[in-house]
Amino acid sequence: MTTASPELPARAEVVVIGGGVMGTSIAFHLAEAGVRDVVVVERDDLGSGSTCKAAGGVRAQFSDELNIRLGARSIELFQRFQQRPGQEIDLHQVGYLFLLSSREHVTAFERNVDLQNSLGVRSRMLTAEEARRISPLIETDGLLAATYSPDDGHCTPESVVLGYATAARRFGVRFHTRTTVRSIVGTGSDTFRVETDRGAVSAGTLVCAAGAWSREIGAMVGVDLPVSPLRRQIMFTEPMPELHDRVTPFTIDFGSTFYFHREGRGLLFGMSDPDETPGFKLDMSDAWLPRLTEAIGRRAPRLLDVGVRDGWAGLYEVTPDHNALIGSAGRFFYATGFSGHGFLQGPAVGEVVRDLVLDREPFVDVSTLDASRFAADRARPELNCV
Repeated sequence: MTTASPELPARAEVVVIGGGVMGTSIAFHLAEAGVRDVVVVERDDLGSGSTCKAAGGVRAQFSDELNIRLGARSIELFQRFQQRPGQEIDLHQVGYLFLLSSREHVTAFERNVDLQNSLGVRSRMLTAEEARRISPLIETDGLLAATYSPDDGHCTPESVVLGYATAARRFGVRFHTRTTVRSIVGTGSDTFRVETDRGAVSAGTLVCAAGAWSREIGAMVGVDLPVSPLRRQIMFTEPMPELHDRVTPFTIDFGSTFYFHREGRGLLFGMSDPDETPGFKLDMSDAWLPRLTEAIGRRAPRLLDVGVRDGWAGLYEVTPDHNALIGSAGRFFYATGFSGHGFLQGPAVGEVVRDLVLDREPFVDVSTLDASRFAADRARPELNCV
């Protein structure tokens, strides 16, 4: 999205490492709040990591109260994104539909819906037939129930990054792309010296928003960020004329994790692979295709007759409990490990990290997402992940 600056400034007030949705959102919110000397360092181009490989879903249907609040706040901000920061993001609030085929999941999702409703989210339980009326491509064999929230949907990740970066530049944020962090040295008096392949910059505050690459950044300052990269693959169908003028919700077969949503004149679809092993693997693999084909044949068999156009592989940034790491160690702040729901929480987390950096109280207490929770045996698992 941008070209690299020739060299880094010698000093900055805040250095943000990572130029995806999280890093650009944090930079925008800090600069908007009056921090005039923010530098963003990105190893490739803006949005080129996990953000540009995301499915683009936005939702507040979670099992964890913090995630519900972060998701709901982000939806509010996505709805106003064209006015602030000022960018069309192709937001389609077509709803999220979770299809449930086990009694255990039905019971858990009933509990989740009660919690979501208590927090103002308009989710509700549906019968299998009601779900099919909302998403006619599905077959209901084996389905026991579903949940649906009309305010959820999807938008374009690259446009969100562009919107935050463009507005942040207007506030004076400097972006240095194709700039790789080599080491970080504490120089005393709470000052960090960030050494890169394009020079060094010193700052009193450092923010790690490096996604799947965050563990290495944390290690440079002596903070364990238990984030593992895990490959996830997405594919796109050829145009499907039968979808013309039809609203297609973001549909997830929760038992298999197979999902799809409208993308242009066709569908975007994907599924997690339980046999996938951690690693920075960005090549497409055929190993998941038999399981994917089986899931499609059971839940949306008409898709088997539709041609596949192309696809890509991206990285989830996964933590042991599938929940984010948000917190600080001194003046080192971090927002990472979102385990597949980082894009949709980017706007709200930008506000939260802004307030943590400025020593203000965020709109939601994120102290239980501190990375130290694992050493203290305080993990908080998130159920609604795919």
